[in-house]
Amino acid sequence: MKVIKRDNSVCDFDRSKIAVAIRKANEAVDPEDRATEEQIENIVDDIASRHRLRLLVEDIQDMVEEKLMELQKYQLMKAYMLYRYERALIRKANTTDESILSLIKNSNKDVMEENSNKNARTASTQRDLIAGEVSKDLTKRILLPKHISKAHEEGAIHFHDADYFLQPIFNCCLINIKDMLENGTVMNGKMIESPKSFQTACTITTQIIASVASSQYGGQSVNIAHLGKYLRRTKEKYVQQCNETFGNTLDDETKKRFVDMRVQESLKAGVQTIQYQINTLMTTNGQSPFVTLFLYVDEKDEYIEENAMIIEEILKQRYQGIKNEKGVYVTPAFPKLIYVLDENNCLKGGKYDYLTKLAVKCSSKRLYPDYISAKKMREYYEGNVFSPMGCRSFLSPWKDENGNYKFEGRFNQGVVSINLPQCGILAKGNEAKFWEILEERLQLCYEALMCRHNALMGVTSDVSPVHWQYGAIARLQPGEKIDKYLLDGYSTISLGYIGLYEVTKLVKGCSHTSPEGTEFAVKIMNALREHCEKWKKETGLGFGLYGTPAESLCYRFARIDKERFGTIEDVTDKGYYTNSYHVDVRENIDAFSKFTFESQFQKISSGGAISYVEIPNMRHNLTAIEDVVRFIYDNIQYAEFNTKSDYCHVCGFDGEIIINDDNEWECPVCHNKDQRKMNVTRRTCGYLGENFWNVGKTKEIKSRVLHL
Repeated sequence: MKVIKRDNSVCDFDRSKIAVAIRKANEAVDPEDRATEEQIENIVDDIASRHRLRLLVEDIQDMVEEKLMELQKYQLMKAYMLYRYERALIRKANTTDESILSLIKNSNKDVMEENSNKNARTASTQRDLIAGEVSKDLTKRILLPKHISKAHEEGAIHFHDADYFLQPIFNCCLINIKDMLENGTVMNGKMIESPKSFQTACTITTQIIASVASSQYGGQSVNIAHLGKYLRRTKEKYVQQCNETFGNTLDDETKKRFVDMRVQESLKAGVQTIQYQINTLMTTNGQSPFVTLFLYVDEKDEYIEENAMIIEEILKQRYQGIKNEKGVYVTPAFPKLIYVLDENNCLKGGKYDYLTKLAVKCSSKRLYPDYISAKKMREYYEGNVFSPMGCRSFLSPWKDENGNYKFEGRFNQGVVSINLPQCGILAKGNEAKFWEILEERLQLCYEALMCRHNALMGVTSDVSPVHWQYGAIARLQPGEKIDKYLLDGYSTISLGYIGLYEVTKLVKGCSHTSPEGTEFAVKIMNALREHCEKWKKETGLGFGLYGTPAESLCYRFARIDKERFGTIEDVTDKGYYTNSYHVDVRENIDAFSKFTFESQFQKISSGGAISYVEIPNMRHNLTAIEDVVRFIYDNIQYAEFNTKSDYCHVCGFDGEIIINDDNEWECPVCHNKDQRKMNVTRRTCGYLGENFWNVGKTKEIKSRVLHL
């Protein structure tokens, strides 16, 4: 039996520690109130006989108190509780020493691997992680109610981003970049005026992105359509300069070619500024800014032609990649790209199909962009098309006092996720019991979400001027409270969920892709959505159901449940739970069927959802990708592609590793043949660790999680 200590470390069950604690309490009471050695041993035997794989240390102490009460040793029970309280006070003095020191020594793997975008070995990043450990400790011991902390520790729910909860900052947002560029902004006490050219607009945009990222903990999105205006200004400036310089000495065609050449130079330089600035800047969070660029060729946009040019250049530069320290072109982690499919570019003869073909080519090599169907999004969001915040979290439609829809300048207050499979495990196949447990767990989620909301209430604009005073979210005065932006659905607050597939297997005995399983899974999803709507009605807050992208949480929940409940076939035996509503990766299902099936859950999960399919050999299969893209437009709101991605640790090449004439793996750039220095990663299960070579199969690289 394993015991989970208060610092989340695991140790073997030690019966002597229980006996020692009771004997110390014995010393504090009169002889007639003491427990005999036989009674002490019986108490310890009773706890040891529980045969649970995993016990929290608090659970053990609760069991001791219950047994003392049964023995009617009330004075001894009080003394034991006092002893327990005194020990808690000692622990409260400082409980983060071990986790922080292990972080500095690069041995705290849980923290170091939690965010793949952070290099936990650098001093600047470690500062952020150290602060995060302090925040998590205070959140667990002081800031959250005890029963919420316990539910989190037991894996019933997950209180996301506890490493930032100590600070009055929020999750993710859509930057109001239009306001900040047109009306100017302020950073570090310095005025930034409205730009006069495209290159300057790109530079200011990256400065805003870095500043915003340093004062929130989640992703942000920028609609690049707001840059089209400044590309036109640049063109107009070059036309004027050309006319003033050459007058009538050049014909109109030559002037046009000259202007177009200069515009292309500025376009390329501006986009390159965005790409390189984002990838070389380091925010106070210890990583590059987590930012998504929203690429939408909107027919209602007066700068549609300029924005089509910008999108084309962004895709070209992403396809090329960015050089690493060895001078090899690799795929940058940021910015994420989201490309919108509409009637004019859905590969059905539209004017901008050429952009989509370029996007497909880019996806085949760099995995991005992801794709949004404007058609399906309008169906789900009252006719609107807008970007998710950072990556997958969506806002709900909201109208200002003039009745106009508003999305940019809004944000998410935070996320709490529910462990659906654990509800199924506890129900033991009893569906009625499952619904009772689900109701109890959703109440816990609600209370935890309200903790997130209440922590932001009363905060003033001074905590992040770039957000609250200078336009990213609002234009408040110094000292003014942000409360009105937390209320009336202006910002969202999200209920996440993990393991719809596994909970269906547990309660119904079948996959959620089977007819009976689908009916049950849809019923669960509707129940989650209905609770969000009920909470929204009761509080006026913007609760939303969110298909969270927290792949690491899939492993955490599964690990906790396996320790507590043992190995359960097709549930805890895999080492992970299936993310949100997704089809389990081991099911034999084609891309079109997968998207068709999962689209029904995206509609319910309006606070955020994404689906993905894996297409083998994408670089040589563009026709297949184009077919899927056409299908996405008509059938599913938000989707991405996954594929094999090879990586050479010698030179950094992340292209396609070849098999040479000697039937050996070989890097085509540096010709490295050492299998230990090459990796194949997959985004199928979300595993972010190191892959390994299969024993006896020297040509096969395997994922530790799914054994792909």
